[in-house]
Amino acid sequence: MATHLEPIAAAAAPADEHELVRRAQAGDLSAFEVIVQRYEHRIYRLVLRMMGNSADTEDVLQETFLKVFSKLKQFQEQSRLYTWMVRIAVNEALMKLRKRRGNVISLDAEVASEEGPMVREIEDTRPNPEAQLQTTELGDLLQSSLEALPLGYRMVFQLRDIEELSTAETAEALGLSEAAVKSRLLRARLQLHKRLGRHLRMEGA
Repeated sequence: MATHLEPIAAAAAPADEHELVRRAQAGDLSAFEVIVQRYEHRIYRLVLRMMGNSADTEDVLQETFLKVFSKLKQFQEQSRLYTWMVRIAVNEALMKLRKRRGNVISLDAEVASEEGPMVREIEDTRPNPEAQLQTTELGDLLQSSLEALPLGYRMVFQLRDIEELSTAETAEALGLSEAAVKSRLLRARLQLHKRLGRHLRMEGA
């Protein structure tokens, strides 16, 4: 995917994230360009799952990196840079969704679930996302199953099981408690397992 900011003359940029941030905060645009190139694809993929189309996703991505650029000096490195940027991207996406739908959307709001409240820890029987994406058919099925999840569940699953953020990082990025992340992740896994399991049983019949 092409970079969404104007190309900047390449300068030797360090691989170390701390040094990249320090240089970008000091006004080094080449260091900021490296940050964009490093995380653009992951954030695009995340936002696309929220927005559902490439046009809105491109708009959100542009606004996200403009906001990151303007607020980078406020970043204190108390969390990972990617987690901090995800929080900005999610907020930008939610604002656009509110304008599109004309109502308030919040990841903090309770989301209806077929399973109802789940407070017990149960055996993790989630499908392996990487394994499911090995074939086009199952990849398409997983994609449609993810899109069918309520937004709050889909975002938690995306960050925890696909982006592989920790529970704490996911909670920080989405503005949720760790307990809420665990609950929503469990429900998302159960719903995906139910949908994918039904398909696999039909295939094996």
